[in-house]
Amino acid sequence: MRFTLIVELEDKPGQLLKVIEPISKIGGNVISVVHDRHKVSPLKRVPVEFVIDIDTDKVETLLNRIKESGVHIRSINEVRMLYTESFLLIGHIIHTDLSDTVNRIDETGFAEVVEIHITMPKVNEPSTAIVTISARGKEELSKAREILREICERKDILVIEPLNEESS
Repeated sequence: MRFTLIVELEDKPGQLLKVIEPISKIGGNVISVVHDRHKVSPLKRVPVEFVIDIDTDKVETLLNRIKESGVHIRSINEVRMLYTESFLLIGHIIHTDLSDTVNRIDETGFAEVVEIHITMPKVNEPSTAIVTISARGKEELSKAREILREICERKDILVIEPLNEESS
């Protein structure tokens, strides 16, 4: 099972180990860690997001061990989207309604735009964007890629793809 775990840690040395050690000891694998010390909770703790691969029957044990170490668990969610690709878009991305482009992918239910980075050099000049889409499976990612191509063709936006491809 792959899931996202968001915990709140005190901002002091050694706190990440309270989460990483139990994962390691029961055979889990940390896929990613997002740790932003500038986002502090009302209780003066730092939220840290882990994406973890672990056997489904070990999740409850893991959560109990993390809680026993004094770590506050904010949320846990199964990762639904396992396949990811990033695309470079070149054109009048903002002026052709970026939210429409994102919504068309997201409303499929099997894929979603998970990240966007936009550069706009001048107001009336073409902009560039790196758009990352995640989907439930390879076939669904292929469908999302085709939807993006169709949208961008109608909006006269060049699509360079894929910049990468990741799968679980």
